[in-house]
Amino acid sequence: MPQAKPTLSLPLDDTGPYAPTRTRPVRVRTREVRPNTHFEAHMHPWGQLVYCRTGLVRATVAAGATQTAYLIPPSRALWIAPAVQHAVTALEATHMQTVYADARAMPIDASTSRLVSVSALLRALIPALDDAARAPDRRQRETLLARVMLDEIAHAPTLALGIALPSPEGGDKRLRMLCETVLRAPGERRTLAERAHQAGISERTAARLFHEELGIRYQQWRQQVALAHAVPLLARGAPVGEVAAACGYASESAFTAMFRAALGQPPSRFRG
Repeated sequence: MPQAKPTLSLPLDDTGPYAPTRTRPVRVRTREVRPNTHFEAHMHPWGQLVYCRTGLVRATVAAGATQTAYLIPPSRALWIAPAVQHAVTALEATHMQTVYADARAMPIDASTSRLVSVSALLRALIPALDDAARAPDRRQRETLLARVMLDEIAHAPTLALGIALPSPEGGDKRLRMLCETVLRAPGERRTLAERAHQAGISERTAARLFHEELGIRYQQWRQQVALAHAVPLLARGAPVGEVAAACGYASESAFTAMFRAALGQPPSRFRG
């Protein structure tokens, strides 16, 4: 998950024509985003679905005293709950279609951010709703499409592919340095002792910080990094052996066993 220095940093102001209301509970914003564009940390009073028709983005979402990072390829989307701080960085040229939704209109509780699988129906609904919203005489169609979209988002399968990170404000800076080093080069096969040495701390201290701040052991956290890095590569059709190597696994079989145990399906099911 390389972290190139952003070439453009922008605050997000999504008020005005893109703000959802009770009468128009779902709005779609489409835009082309240049590589390494970074949208600064912000929040909305409404929910948001981050979806890329093409490209790849990394979104970081506040989660209590920590953060959770997600890689979002076109086969996935991230639901960000209302009033949750988040930041987004385009890792490559991206055609982004953001869905803003009044969470009060959702058929289920929408107060939890989550990475979801994008169905063919949801993929088709997003541009269809965008087109309907641009035509004043198609308001009834917009209303019907919005209702279906809210239901599709609400019932989309959740994927446990988030990566816990220390908070930039109150988290341990040494732990965050260690985590960012792994994220920049997920294919490097290094032990916790080696990573800790890079961050200027002992292996024992690093293990304690993972437990205290992230509530997870390093090997479990490292596995989450591998899964999050693997899914976008598989979605592009990369061979499983190539993806295994890119995630730091010495053999395809070991990577496949880990992947199946974590997600319940072999990595080949995620290709393309």
